[in-house]
Amino acid sequence: MVLGGENVLETILVVDDDPDVARFVEINLRFVGYDVLVAGDGEEALRIAEEIRPDLILLDIMMPGIDGFEVARRLRRNPRNASMTIVMVTARAMSSDKMLGFSSGADDYMVKPFHPDELLARVDTSLRRAREERQRPGAV
Repeated sequence: MVLGGENVLETILVVDDDPDVARFVEINLRFVGYDVLVAGDGEEALRIAEEIRPDLILLDIMMPGIDGFEVARRLRRNPRNASMTIVMVTARAMSSDKMLGFSSGADDYMVKPFHPDELLARVDTSLRRAREERQRPGAV
């Protein structure tokens, strides 16, 4: 399937400690043709992100061990991950949580529960913006 005008299958890393949520997101993304990886905690997410370098990470905040805020901060500290798109997907809906998410390195922030159409629209928009950014003259 061709997505967003590209001939490249884009990879999305879903990070959520709730296997039901992770599976729901994975099924919806695979249905429209994305390559999907799943991590159940922050440590696994960091390992996969460094190894695979996905095009986009859908990152839960509330997880055991390393939370999503810290995962985003650690990813952003590495210059190799500067263009990696991070969308936080969480039940935390307070403005202060959203601000912390953005200051930690998130490119977008979605509040659970969400409709699958909203998820797909945000993923598509985030990936399109990232492709456009990479195609700009002087982009890495």
